[in-house]
This record gives sequence, C-alpha cells and structure tokens, in this order.
Amino acid sequence: MREAQIHQLLTTPVNAPAYPMPPYRFIDREYLNITYRTDPDALRAVVPEPLRIPEPLVRFEVMRMPDVTGLGDYTECGQLVPVELDGERGEFSLGMYVDSLPAIASGREMSAYPKKAGAPRLYVDSDTLVGTLDYGSLRVATATMGYKHAPLSAEDARAELSLPTFMLKTTRHYDGRPRICELVRTEIADLTVKGSWSGPARLQLFEHVLAPLADLPVREVVSATHLLTDLTLGIAEVAHDYLAD
Repeated sequence: MREAQIHQLLTTPVNAPAYPMPPYRFIDREYLNITYRTDPDALRAVVPEPLRIPEPLVRFEVMRMPDVTGLGDYTECGQLVPVELDGERGEFSLGMYVDSLPAIASGREMSAYPKKAGAPRLYVDSDTLVGTLDYGSLRVATATMGYKHAPLSAEDARAELSLPTFMLKTTRHYDGRPRICELVRTEIADLTVKGSWSGPARLQLFEHVLAPLADLPVREVVSATHLLTDLTLGIAEVAHDYLAD
C-alpha cells in the first residue's frame, strides 16, 4: 500500500473498514424519551465547564434504528442533560449504550459521541411502550410509557429533537499527554416527524459501576414522548478547545 493510498483511508482495518463514510441517513428512527428531575449536585459533577445547567433535568432516551445508511439496524440508549453555552440551549450527551460495533466506532472516531457497548431494546408490550438497557447480563434501566395515549404536535417534537448536542472528546498521545480535549457541537439535519405522542411514564435505574445511569437518580418524571422520524446526523464542530492557549 502506497503512502498516497494510506492518506485516503477512513479507518481500520485497512482491508475491511469498520464503517463507511458519513453522512448517515436514518429512516423510521423511533424514540422513547423520558425527561426527569434529578440531583443538581450529581449533575454538576459530570457536566463539563463552560456548559451551564439551567435546571437539574435529564432526558433518558431509547432509540430504535432499523434502517441506517452504511450502518444497518441497531438500537441505542443514553442520557442527555439540558444545558446552555453562550446563551444557546442544547443538551450534553453524557453516555450512550449501543448494540452495533460500526455505530460505536464511527460515533467515537468520526465525531465525539460517548458510545460504548450495551444491549438496549425498544418494543411494545400490550398497551405499553417499553425501553430497557442491559449491560452484560444485568438490567440497568427499565422505562415504560402508555402507548400513544395523547397526540403531540410535530412542532413540539421537532423542538425536542432539534436542540444542538454537546459532547466531550478526549484523546491521549501515546505517552499519555492530552492530544485532543474539546467540547464538540452537532445537530440533526433534514428532520421529518412522522409520528409523535405523549403519555404517562415511569423510569427505573439500577446501580452499576460501568453503566452508572443511576448516579443521576430519578426524583420526578417531568414528561415523556414517543417519536417516529427520518433524519440525518450533522457534522461535528469544535465549540471549545480546552488545550488552546
């Protein structure tokens, strides 16, 4: 392999790349979102400066993604914290648990999504929408919502999903010194809301040392939404460089 060919590589292995070039288009991406109130001190311990926390809220999400260009079919689960940066409202992505290696690798390498392996599920059980997350063999989250109890306007659904997402990207040199340490910003593009509902919901989080969702305990469920969408992930950009002089 010549040096010019190496420059063209997106990722490794060189003869079987872990993922293709983005952008990635999602068809029938389905969400279960539960926003809840939590401990403000616990939030302050994990949300990086210069992000500001207006309220002690967390959005727990489970996403079923059956048709993604280049990545296939997978499910994802995570926690996002409503934040502000320089007056702009957004969400900080704290952690994401995914059942697809291409989605994990592309999310971490091509952007700054904090993805690691997990076993999330989103399904309908009789009259209930259910989202779960297992880490290894242990259950760490169970979310339930009344199935399509009340319509939600497409405008409200769009507003919930259109906020920019902030993420922390950190990479070390081989000697351990910081190489990249950035706060990254991205947002969804080409969003189509195909269905949107609200309803009653409950969320249980179970303590686990390597999937610490319960470190942000559920004090009160504030709202819940069930959304069906088509969308494209936007390209990430640096919002704050912690290594800049």
